[in-house]
Amino acid sequence: MPGQRTVFALLVLALSACSEAPAPAASSPAPTATTAYNLSLGMRDFMNLVLEPTADVLWDSAGWVNDIETGYQELYPTTDADWDMVRQRAAQIVEAGNSLALPGRAVDNDAWITYANALSAAGAMAMEAAAVRNQEDFFQAGAQMYSVCSACHQSYNPEISRFVSN
Repeated sequence: MPGQRTVFALLVLALSACSEAPAPAASSPAPTATTAYNLSLGMRDFMNLVLEPTADVLWDSAGWVNDIETGYQELYPTTDADWDMVRQRAAQIVEAGNSLALPGRAVDNDAWITYANALSAAGAMAMEAAAVRNQEDFFQAGAQMYSVCSACHQSYNPEISRFVSN
């Protein structure tokens, strides 16, 4: 009946007006078209000065080496301070992924953003593993990060065969 639908619609409207408004987000406001970012660091410098050294710390802190001269050696952090340091570097990887997705730095809004988000996710995995001192999960996060970097380089810079340090 039309009268009952109207009463029902008014009741729903009245109840929704009584509910609490959603709380504002605790994070900073979403960027707008007028938001300015300092993107003066070019991609080569970003990779060589920010991303690569940070990733190298994580990769050098997971796994093991077995060679003739030094024998078997585990690379995992051994102290709380070392685990805290790699957790900090993992947080920097999260933010490096975010930085790669910034308007003006992102090459496109397709695979580039997917890789940038995957890099941040791998960094978050490493942060979580470092927080609880889980060697296997920390190793897997590094492997995930390596896969993301390799896939991105293959897609966007295929002539690069490996990271190059200055």
